[in-house]
Amino acid sequence: MKKIKKFAALFLCVAMTAGLIAGCGSNPSAGNGGNSAGDGGNSSGGNGDAPITLTVFSQLANYSGEQSGWSADILLDKFNVILNIVPDLNGTYQTRMEGGDLGDIVVFGSDGDQYVNAVNAGLLLDWNEEDLVQEYGPYIYEHMQNALDYNASISGGTTYGFGHNVASSMQDHEAFFYTWDIRWDLYKELGYPEVKNYDDLIELFKKMKEICPTDENGKPTYALVAWPDWDGTMAMYAKATVTAYYGYDEFEMGFYDPATNSFMGCLDDNSPYIESLRFYNQLYRNDLLDPDSMTCTYDYVQEKVAAGGTFFSIFDYAGRSLYNTEEHMAEGKMMLSLTPSEASPIAYGMSTMGGNRIWAIGAKTDYPELCMEVINYLCTPEGRITMEYGPQGVCWDYDENGKTYFTPLGKTCHQDIETSMEEAGYSGTFHDGQLQINNTTWTLDAINPDSAGERYRCDFWESELTAAKYEIEQDWREFTGCHNTEEYMESGNYQVKPASPYSAGKKGDEFQTKWDQTKECIVTYSWNAIYANSDEEFAQIIDEMISKANEYYYTECIEWSMNEAEILKESIESMK
Repeated sequence: MKKIKKFAALFLCVAMTAGLIAGCGSNPSAGNGGNSAGDGGNSSGGNGDAPITLTVFSQLANYSGEQSGWSADILLDKFNVILNIVPDLNGTYQTRMEGGDLGDIVVFGSDGDQYVNAVNAGLLLDWNEEDLVQEYGPYIYEHMQNALDYNASISGGTTYGFGHNVASSMQDHEAFFYTWDIRWDLYKELGYPEVKNYDDLIELFKKMKEICPTDENGKPTYALVAWPDWDGTMAMYAKATVTAYYGYDEFEMGFYDPATNSFMGCLDDNSPYIESLRFYNQLYRNDLLDPDSMTCTYDYVQEKVAAGGTFFSIFDYAGRSLYNTEEHMAEGKMMLSLTPSEASPIAYGMSTMGGNRIWAIGAKTDYPELCMEVINYLCTPEGRITMEYGPQGVCWDYDENGKTYFTPLGKTCHQDIETSMEEAGYSGTFHDGQLQINNTTWTLDAINPDSAGERYRCDFWESELTAAKYEIEQDWREFTGCHNTEEYMESGNYQVKPASPYSAGKKGDEFQTKWDQTKECIVTYSWNAIYANSDEEFAQIIDEMISKANEYYYTECIEWSMNEAEILKESIESMK
């Protein structure tokens, strides 16, 4: 491969020059910032040369610009590299495709049409050419063969990368992240009222607002704040609530029920999606949905939740992860799980083949080996756990028995991502340093081979399975009879969507245009329905949405989705 040879020659020249300089009396410790390639490091780390900037085009990123903070320092030290993150804003993918250069490291939000188009256009690098992954991604090559093979199976027989959330074995399911977080302190104050369904939640939130009308900044409180950043075929928060409540997974222009292996369109009769829209409309009309939801960013959501401006989140990352700081918990305030008794949230099966969010390398990169080494590091146990919880020895480490534990700083950072990292010698907060590529390698529920058999996920570390540190958490444990969230979710109703080798079919340019027009109609009318001022207005908007969607290509989109659902069903059954 010409590009690999070009960079390898340059790399060898630099290495020889550095060796000559070292022989003339330079600091013998220079260059020790990186490990050998086989250990996931890069021999060029810390060699004194000008850093190399890699462009990372990520369809999952919510950030634009150079990676900063502690993760940037780690990558600079190990690889002498700076990552420039390019998110997939409106038209970015198409512009880069037309320019023939997607970037150095490329992350796809799915393995569907856009990934396939990039493969067919020759814009992605073959990971096996000149033994690229074997030589520069040794940890990937040794431990992720199923994921590499699966990628080849969906890419015309050639490996161009691998999918996210790779499992170390075909275990039952990943940890829940539809955890139904509520302000437990307020729930306790109200006397633990029974919550069976959507209606009970609305009544609960009304009472919570009565006793907690403003947040820590003196601004009005709400049940929650939704956000439009991640809207896809439907309004994200509404469709995710269907998944959290019924266990139906979002699938194309509707939902897949893993219990019956059946598909339902989002606008079908008795649609759970329309029911979810009605729930959010009821919240809005009762002043329980932040009115900025339709236009806000996720940064706004983080600030609002962290300030106690919300009572509820169906997601752990937009609830407890933002609110449960040391300060709040010491004050007797926490967000903890309370699943409506009629709900049956989804859990996702794990697979050694990985998921559909693809790590790849652009064919036009001048630094293929360096790209591979960076991705390889993110796949090593050190890299995976570091990018999740911070630098080893600073935020976490292993004890003498190989058990994982947080340092005091690491524990504080995990509970409050706005914690300053300056005392550890890094700039900014923990949040500033979180890797903005926004994709994963190993699932957090995979076994960390560098530990004494523990998962990467800290909820399962022996050091974390201790007596409750705060009275409010102990109150939740006594009420639920469970030690932690996973145990609680396992004790109730839930559905598992099994892992499978399914990959979405290609839509084609003409059909993709029809699809995009139809989904834009659904998303626009969905938000309008949420903001309706009466039952009559809500019903009118829903009728208009269905009528307009049908005037576009809803029927054709549903037929395509149903066919894909049959393929998914077959792929799931093939795994049994």
